[in-house]
Amino acid sequence: MSFSNIMDSNSYTADGDDDPLIGARERVLGPANRLFYDRPVHLVRGLGSHVFDADGVRYLDAYNNVVSVGHCHPHVVDAVMQQISTLNTHTRYLHRGIVDYSERLLATMPEEIDQVMYACTGSEVNDLALRVAEMYTDATGVIVTRDAYHGNTTAVMAISPSLGDATTLAPHVRTVPPPDSYRSADAAAQFAADVAAAVDDLSQNGIGVSCLIADTIFSSDGIYPDPSVLAPTVDIVRRHGGVFIADEVQPGFVRTGETMWGFDRHGVIPDIVTMAKPMGNGLPVAAMAARDHVLRPFAVRVPYFNTYAGNPVSMAAAAAVLDVIEHENLLANAAEVGAVLRTELSRIAEDDPRLGDVRGAGLYVGVEVVSDADAKTPDRAGARALVNAMRERHVLISVCGHDGNVLKIRPPLVFSMADVDWFCSEFTAALAV
Repeated sequence: MSFSNIMDSNSYTADGDDDPLIGARERVLGPANRLFYDRPVHLVRGLGSHVFDADGVRYLDAYNNVVSVGHCHPHVVDAVMQQISTLNTHTRYLHRGIVDYSERLLATMPEEIDQVMYACTGSEVNDLALRVAEMYTDATGVIVTRDAYHGNTTAVMAISPSLGDATTLAPHVRTVPPPDSYRSADAAAQFAADVAAAVDDLSQNGIGVSCLIADTIFSSDGIYPDPSVLAPTVDIVRRHGGVFIADEVQPGFVRTGETMWGFDRHGVIPDIVTMAKPMGNGLPVAAMAARDHVLRPFAVRVPYFNTYAGNPVSMAAAAAVLDVIEHENLLANAAEVGAVLRTELSRIAEDDPRLGDVRGAGLYVGVEVVSDADAKTPDRAGARALVNAMRERHVLISVCGHDGNVLKIRPPLVFSMADVDWFCSEFTAALAV
């Protein structure tokens, strides 16, 4: 099942008769820009883990990782306002902000990863990472998981099967099933075997292995947090000359509640790391960090420049996000609150056969919705119904996974124990309908 179909399962298409804003939006934005939920939500304000609609109704945001440290966090707002009222320009001029932030960012990573480059979006940095990997390895083959999503430029769409299907992928791309711990007795061994087969296929076809790129919690595949699955596969790829790109756009910045970065949980040091949305709490900033020797062939041959990337305002926002993560101890909050959330959801699932599995790490949780608990049959329609039922109860979540049947719960890192109570109360009520 493609990402576009998953999005369709929670999107709303109307002619504007019921809501003039929907009609106006469709006229000016066209049909490609879809909305969540059978009844779209018109948001006008946010604070922490809560958002408010045009009628003043408060919603619990249990989905948004872009504003990672919470909607309108005052420290981030103040940092942005102060910088934008002082100077904003590009990186062809010297500015202290980008250097100071880069030093702080690299200090959170293994010492082997010692240089960083900037862009504006996750799509851009994943595109850049592919170029770096190709120039380092002199190969083009890319291995991704079956429902991976790595962005929407031409290059990264070609390695994002969730945006289409296998027939739309580039000929140098091989897909492997994700490490599905719910349905596999040994997900790590199976994943390694599948990656090894993809490596062999690329080699036999004269393409060679450039990289394995993976979101380290396998977000769009259905959220698989098993930390044992990456190390064996990375070893296989490196033995055949490839590199490992850790896409940390979703699991990074303490989201998993155990470490700063998702790859740390796996005991793996990537060759390249990409990050974006959460790092600026909503401002357009993204980065690619890499080992010096991997980056060097690209860096000495390509005079990279991205006008808006690393600008002083975005760097101020990114630095403020690190401040909040540190000062408000959001790593511990993600661990503690996430553990309680998963425990409560598991307790609810014990009494409802429609909930086949509860899994996750920190404040990233997936709940399998199934029509047959014994056969573990995905129930896409049931998941969609629950997402829309939760929306009607003023709690916002979404879905992911190959069959669009995994509830995707990914709130801001400031999610509280009171928010867990609110979530579980409404989730119980939605199941009872």
